[in-house]
Amino acid sequence: MILLRHGQSEFNVVFATTRVDPGIEDPALTPAGRDQAAEACDRLATLDLRRVVASPYRRTLHTAEIVAEALGLPVSVEPLVREHAVFTCDIGTPASDLRRQWPNFDFGDLPETWWPRLGETDDEVRARCEHFRQSATVLADWSHLLVVSHWGFIRGLTGHEVANGATLRFDPVSTDTSAVVGPAPAC
Repeated sequence: MILLRHGQSEFNVVFATTRVDPGIEDPALTPAGRDQAAEACDRLATLDLRRVVASPYRRTLHTAEIVAEALGLPVSVEPLVREHAVFTCDIGTPASDLRRQWPNFDFGDLPETWWPRLGETDDEVRARCEHFRQSATVLADWSHLLVVSHWGFIRGLTGHEVANGATLRFDPVSTDTSAVVGPAPAC
C-alpha cells in the first residue's frame, strides 16, 4: 500500500513557525497544500492503485478528493487512520457536515462525533496503528490501496516522519517496518 500525508493545512503554516497551537479546528488545506496533493497525483499515476482510504479530517478528505478525481478512484473514510489527537486541529467536523461536502465518498457508519478526546497517548496511537495494520493484512487488495493520513498516524505505523504531501510504500504483512517502508516511486 501507499501512505500519503495530507497537503499543508492552515494549522501547519502557523505551527511550523510558532510551535504554538493556533486553535484552528479541523483546518482546511492551503493553496500550497492543494498543490502538494496535485503533485502527489503525478507520483501516484503510474501505480496500480484501485481505491483510496482517507482519514475523516477535512485536510485528508480534500487531499483524497484531489487524488481520487485525478486517478478515477473511489474513496472510503476510515477513522482508524486519523491523526494523533493532541492539538485543536484534531477536533473534527461532524459526520453529517462531511457527508454533505463529500457526497460521493463512502463514510460507512461513521458516527456524528467520530474524533476522540484530545490527549491521545503514543501507546493509544500505536495500538490503533496495529489494529489498522492487522485489518489491512486480510484485505485481498492491500497492495493496490492508497491511504491518505497524517504525520502522527504514519509515524506510529512506520516509525517514519514525513512532510506534507509525501508518500511512503508500506507492507502491512511484514512486521519489520524499517525494511518495508520507502518512498513511492516518482514518475
